[in-house]
Amino acid sequence: MSLKERFRANFAAAPDIIAAAPGRVEVIGNHTDYNLGPVIGAGIDRHVFVALRRIPEREFRFSSTVSDIATVQDASTPKSGSDSWVNYPLGVYNSLLRRGLASEGGFELAVESDVPSGAGLSSSAALELATAKAICAAFEMELSSWELAIASREAENEFVGVPCGILDQGVSAMGESGHLVHIDCRNMESSVIPLGRSYSIWIFNTHKKHSLVESLYSERHRECTEAVAQLNREGMDIACLADMTSERFERVRDSLDATLANRAAHVIGEIERVERVRTLLEQGNGDAVGKELFASHASSRNLFENSVEELDYLVDILESMPQVLGARLTGGGFGGAVMALTGESFTEIYADSVASAYRGRFGQSPGVLQCHTADGARIVEGAESSDTIESSLG
Repeated sequence: MSLKERFRANFAAAPDIIAAAPGRVEVIGNHTDYNLGPVIGAGIDRHVFVALRRIPEREFRFSSTVSDIATVQDASTPKSGSDSWVNYPLGVYNSLLRRGLASEGGFELAVESDVPSGAGLSSSAALELATAKAICAAFEMELSSWELAIASREAENEFVGVPCGILDQGVSAMGESGHLVHIDCRNMESSVIPLGRSYSIWIFNTHKKHSLVESLYSERHRECTEAVAQLNREGMDIACLADMTSERFERVRDSLDATLANRAAHVIGEIERVERVRTLLEQGNGDAVGKELFASHASSRNLFENSVEELDYLVDILESMPQVLGARLTGGGFGGAVMALTGESFTEIYADSVASAYRGRFGQSPGVLQCHTADGARIVEGAESSDTIESSLG
């Protein structure tokens, strides 16, 4: 059943608006966001679709492909249990109310997705941005795409309760086909960088997650904060690790606790790698980006210690493959996925050989997904839109 057919079946009416937003992949910028450094990501050609109809009743009705219809009277309180997924669109609605959205009436919303779950491609941010676009169109509210990214991040931080940075929402909002998205997490600014269309992004998902992933992530966050404090005791006078350069850091590195020094070295080096990647792409030298991706993974493995054996193995195999420019773990680490930037000639045959080698080593196959860069959140039907995306809209 298509999205529009399901909408009609569930709500006995046609939707006013259909919006779409892409999943995203972190290309480089490992743990730089909360250290107020830059990060580069890509919107990908896998989307979350939201169909929405404004209704006069003060009620909110939700439908997805994996849940029963959920009806909400009080939009100001997060939900729990099987209906907790509606907190993403409800959080967006509340963020938009604070920005002047008309509060009369409610809406009906149906969602579907072809963003694979569990692969670190941020389907939650895509849901938020598609919802934000649809609500603004239906309620005749005008906000820029970047403002919608800020509102969606606010929804996830404050309503859903996930302390994410701006990467996920920023890339889903600002993606552009043939380009990567550069985000300055200190100044909350974004720009696009040309990548060209002769490259593919491949995701190899280990389906493995460390049992302590959340506590380990929090531990790395704490270690970065402690590194800043130790650097300040050495006279650096910084507010965050993004204030440091490698040259300044090396002068005092031996004075720091060894573990904290490694954590800081990774973040400081990663920030500089992000900027080198941006420069290389702006110069049209995409093939040279791969060295920085491999260096990023080595730093994650050796200094930040947020890789695992499975991720390291995938990167090693990919480094030996033709047409692979670079590869690294993507996202928070401690399991998850590896992304590889490849040339057009890297085909499913090569990807299958990587998966086969991995299966021979670990006894199960990784999930494999080929992606291309895609435009950010947009209206695909209604509101005078002529945009189209292949989907089961119906």
